[in-house]
Amino acid sequence: MQLTLISLYYYVCERYNSTLCWQVQRFSPNCNCGFITDEEIITIYLFCVAFQEKHKIKSMHKYILSHWISWFPNLPSYETFVSRINRISCIFPSLVGCLLDDLDKIETEIPIVLTDSMPIITCSHKRKAKVALEMTDKGYCSTKNLHYFGVKLHLVAKHRESTLPLPEYIGITQASTHDLTAIKPILLNIQNRNIIADKAYIDEKLNQKLINEHNSQIITPIKDKKGLSMVLKQFDQAFNDLFSTAVSSIRQPIESFFNWLQQVTNIQIASKVRSSNGLITHVYGKIAAALCIWMNF
Repeated sequence: MQLTLISLYYYVCERYNSTLCWQVQRFSPNCNCGFITDEEIITIYLFCVAFQEKHKIKSMHKYILSHWISWFPNLPSYETFVSRINRISCIFPSLVGCLLDDLDKIETEIPIVLTDSMPIITCSHKRKAKVALEMTDKGYCSTKNLHYFGVKLHLVAKHRESTLPLPEYIGITQASTHDLTAIKPILLNIQNRNIIADKAYIDEKLNQKLINEHNSQIITPIKDKKGLSMVLKQFDQAFNDLFSTAVSSIRQPIESFFNWLQQVTNIQIASKVRSSNGLITHVYGKIAAALCIWMNF
């Protein structure tokens, strides 16, 4: 763990000094921010989530105070620690981008990409939402048959044989945003690849444009056409079922990725978040921590 912490801190410092420092405002030691550096704050967050299974900020602070205080002698009080994390929340989306770029360098071009979304829940739909209202709203997840308040996490990932797909694009929208609406600008930039998705991404005009202009296409399970006679439905039923099963089996790894992400970071439950900055940290900070596991520090 010591070598892991050193490697992680070195990576954070390198990225912070080259890229991330321009994303955050610097504060003097006289502004009640404590003497701990931004690099140390980021390292603590990533280390605790990725390698120590500490998913709550309070448990992170307590763990460092109990086991690693000699490594972080300027660790501030819990209140100041929370404030510092929220102040640098804008760093985490950029850090995710850096990690995705570094992971992409170790992979060759892959002709198949997968896309899907998962809910990030701030509170139940039965309660009145009060947190990050400019970012969240009420949505519905058909896979889980779940109404909720929160945001939706969208993912485009490279398909890999017998392992989890490699994330290529990650972003969030309000929970009510349709999957295709959110991901359409990304799909229009994909060249020479097949895009495997579920029925929510069916759009004949978009698919034809991708085929004609980008040599790509969206492949989804077959959706029954309205008004089709029973005879025609039965005539094509066997082919439709086999095709839809094949497509679902190819896109299944992206569901496994979401399950893995939830298991290692507990990202789906954001009920403890109390601000927009806190929500950004919760989502992108935990994604960054999960990607750190793949970096083999």
